[in-house]
Amino acid sequence: MNRYVRLAFIALSLAALSANAANEEAIAKAKSAAQSWLALADSGNGAMSWQTAASLFKTAVPQEKWERSLAAARGPFGALKGRTVSSATYSRTLPGAPDGEYVVIQYSSRFANKASAVETVTPMREKDGSWRVSGYFIK
Repeated sequence: MNRYVRLAFIALSLAALSANAANEEAIAKAKSAAQSWLALADSGNGAMSWQTAASLFKTAVPQEKWERSLAAARGPFGALKGRTVSSATYSRTLPGAPDGEYVVIQYSSRFANKASAVETVTPMREKDGSWRVSGYFIK
């Protein structure tokens, strides 16, 4: 391998490692934001979960509608019994959403009245650099 090819390979390898480290940091921050937000949803605090959500979320769903939707979706499942992260994937694009920085986190969850559920929480990086939840689905 000639010297320039070797240097280019090293530079590309370092860039990939740096990007991976940045993605891992973003995933860690997004997981933390998701956990805080889920604690609000778990306690039935729809108002606060809406208030602390991403601006994209608040633009898409009025607060009163979110509070009703959260109660309707989560109420029948009963109390949370356990939740573990199944996957967390960093992305700059998502279908139906503007380009940005997102982490799609899937949880395997157990509830009092639902032994097995999948929760998908999608935090996004806001313009101020904070991570806030932009989407939540449960099935």
